[in-house]
Amino acid sequence: MYQFFVEASQVGPEEITILGEDVNHIKNVLRMKPGEQIRISSLSGEDYFCEVAGMEKDKVVARILYQDHESRELPVQITLFQGLPKGDKMELIIQKAVELGVYEIIPVAMKNCVVRLDERKAEAKVKRWQAIAESAAKQAKRSIIPKVGSVMTFGEAADYARGLDVRLLPYENERGMEHTRQVVGSLKREGSLGVFIGPEGGFDKKEIEAVRGDMELLSLGNRILRTETAGMTMLSILLYHLEE
Repeated sequence: MYQFFVEASQVGPEEITILGEDVNHIKNVLRMKPGEQIRISSLSGEDYFCEVAGMEKDKVVARILYQDHESRELPVQITLFQGLPKGDKMELIIQKAVELGVYEIIPVAMKNCVVRLDERKAEAKVKRWQAIAESAAKQAKRSIIPKVGSVMTFGEAADYARGLDVRLLPYENERGMEHTRQVVGSLKREGSLGVFIGPEGGFDKKEIEAVRGDMELLSLGNRILRTETAGMTMLSILLYHLEE
């Protein structure tokens, strides 16, 4: 069943109006017909099972069959602070992070990042990454579209993370999974949580020292993981513990 997102203002008592690019997608790509069922999520978090009732040039009207009260969101809002990787790895990271339930993704320009983005390139990249997040949210039947924030420096990201309840930082020089198990096992199924993942070159020692005592430094095992693997691993561990 296909998934679409709408603004809360597009949801009526009995019908939902779909606007924008999804209209062309429904009519000309999917070639849907009246009576076909779809799932629609309001950006305020409500989910509905609907059937296509009618199509016009600039909108599709869907009749609400019933509201889906089974939440697909994690009880904790997880923000992934991802060190900028090379090539198109960020696209894969965003796709999989959204599938695993992340709430927000912040790209971070760390000292050991190979990639350097000027303001114009960064804006274009974030726009592209947000579109990938939306596509992944539809595929995963999420109730929200996770936001991809603007690129931050490490210092800006650390300051932003101080507003979250818990901050975790998997670090390659940490050893011993027992501490990781203790930290994850103590997490509550509520509130907010930040996860910092380093780029290909890892965290700089000064970055680690700047947040030591403010974040929980964790091990992800005795092997060195690629940046695109480390985030997925940490999110999978959290999903296993936090999913209700």
